[in-house]
Parts: sequence; structure tokens; C-alpha cells
Amino acid sequence: MASTTREGLVKRIRDEYTTERGAARAESERKKYELYAEIPELREIDADLAMTAGLIMRAAAAGGDVEEKVAAIKSENKSLRERRKAVLRENGYPENYTDVKYVCEKCKDTGFVGIEMCSCFKIRLSQAMLEASGLGRLYREQNFDTFSFDYYTGAERAQIEQKVAELKKYATTFSSETEDSWIFVGGTGLGKTHISTAVAAEVIKRGFDVCYEPMQTVVDNFADCQFRGEGRDSVRKYNDCDLLILDDLGAEMVNQFTVSCLYNILNYRINNRKPVIISTNLTGEELRNKYDDRITSRIFGYFHAIRFEGKDIRRQKLGGKK
Repeated sequence: MASTTREGLVKRIRDEYTTERGAARAESERKKYELYAEIPELREIDADLAMTAGLIMRAAAAGGDVEEKVAAIKSENKSLRERRKAVLRENGYPENYTDVKYVCEKCKDTGFVGIEMCSCFKIRLSQAMLEASGLGRLYREQNFDTFSFDYYTGAERAQIEQKVAELKKYATTFSSETEDSWIFVGGTGLGKTHISTAVAAEVIKRGFDVCYEPMQTVVDNFADCQFRGEGRDSVRKYNDCDLLILDDLGAEMVNQFTVSCLYNILNYRINNRKPVIISTNLTGEELRNKYDDRITSRIFGYFHAIRFEGKDIRRQKLGGKK
């Protein structure tokens, strides 16, 4: 299975660039040899151009007035290139017909401009990380721009506007130094998943590794690892990722095993100052009744709590409120 860590995704994308670059060069060579049969002069020009580097090296080794010799060779090279363009035009082809056609001309499909990651690589990496995060297609529909406050009224609206602004700042300034964790509490259909998805998407766009999964999936992955010896990477990512988002805490079957899984995750990440976002339909009292003190003391001791209140947005939409 291909790695879904940031490092694994970077390697995968670099391999893709290598393949694309090779394909572009192969297509360029195919066009050249196709034209050589049609235009013999073009083969001769390309052979003369290929000798240029060797001529410069021999001129340097021979000594004497090297600059003058190199200048003469460069002048000849320029004349050959101009003649090549003219030959292509005369035969009905664009001047750049045999040039290597890269997807990104800025980095020549290497993914880097000098030592800096090219913008095309950043876009690919961001997309790959979004797809690997567990968000699926949610991030396209549930982001800060699409979050509507129209379904909240009065004090509820004022409170959610303030908290969403705070979370947007959290996401757009997220860094390797970010430690703050959050728990979103409230009934179904009040925007918890929408906001946690929006945070995840923004953090990923900043180049950080986010893991977003329902708590039941987390438990299932731990069970596969513990009892079947499978999916160790799926479990390791809960510790390794820059931001972990656990959705729908409390929907999983709670027993000694699941409590142990949750405790180990929270304990590791808190001790290593790695942020977590939890969303749950349970109240604080219900959380305390369902989980032992080792877990609830960590959640309520280290997490900022946001209570989502109001009427079920899904039902409001079904009722026609815009």
C-alpha cells in the first residue's frame, strides 16, 4: 500500500514528475526522428548543434584566446538554431515543434525551481494530502466560505460568528508550533463537521499533514492492528500527523479496548504537544458518564470547548430556510 504520510506523498509526486518528464522527452525525440526522414537537413543541423558542447571544451583545453574561440562557437550555435527554426517554418511546422513540452514550463516538470518547491508541486501536494486526509469530497463543499450563519439567531449567532472567526485564524496561521486543541460539542446538524472540515482543509493547504476520521474508523483500525496484525500505518498516523481530527466521538461502541485506544492517542498527542480536534454529539456530562476520568480529565483540561447550539440545520434546509 502506498504511504499516505506527507513524505510518502512527496515521493509519489516526485515519481510522477519523473514519469511525465520522461514521457515529454520521449515525445520530443519521436517528433525529431519523424522529421529527420522528411527533412534530412534537420538531422544535420541537430548533429552540428550536439557538437557545440564538445567544441567549447576542446577550445578551453587548447588554451590561447579562449574567450574569442568560445564566442565564435556560440555565434555559430546561434546561427544553427536560427536556421533550424527557418527549416521548420519552410516545411510547415512551428518553430518549437520538436521542443520538449513540459506540463509546467517554470520547473520543467521537476517540481522545483532551484531549491524551492514549485507552485505546481505545492498544488499537487495539497490536493493529494486533502484526498489522503479522510475528508473525501467534503472539503469541496464544507469550507469557511460556504459556512452560513443564517441558520443561527440571536446570541447563538453572535457566539458562533466569534468562534468561527477564531477557528479560521487558528487554521490560517497553523504552524509546527501550534498546540491548541478543541472539542466541538452539540447536537446533530449544527455545523460541527462543516467547521472541522474547513479547519482541516485550510491546515492542509498550508502544507501540514492532517488526519480526519470518525472515531469508529479509528477503533476499527486499532482492532485490525491489534488482532489481525494489519494496518500498522493506519494506526501510526494518529500519532504522526500534524493535526488529528476525531469526528463523532461517542458514536463508537465503548468498551475497555476502545477506551484504551482513545486514551493512548490523547495521552501521546498531549504529551508531545500535538493538536487534536474532537467533535461529539454528547454533552459534557454524557462524556463523563461514558468515558473514564483519564480521558475526560485530558479533554476538559487541555481542550478549548465550543458549544454548537440552535436548530438542526439539515432540518431547516429541508424546511426551505436559506
